[in-house]
Amino acid sequence: MSTVTLEEAQAGLADLIQHLQPGEEVLITRGNQPVARLVGETMANRKRLRRLGTLQGTVAFVASDFDEPLADFGEYME
Repeated sequence: MSTVTLEEAQAGLADLIQHLQPGEEVLITRGNQPVARLVGETMANRKRLRRLGTLQGTVAFVASDFDEPLADFGEYME
């Protein structure tokens, strides 16, 4: 695990993240005291992210009255 000061992390956060390997940890310190830990995301965690459109085409049937108001709410619709 490597260690950087808070000032170094603020100045070079983009580079720090870009070079971070999956599972690698970087300890961020302020005045020799640990304040945060940056951990590279593992590939297993990345695969769990949901992707838009993955259920496209899975609805097989939609009732013809799907968008009709419910009878229970009829008095509110008048």
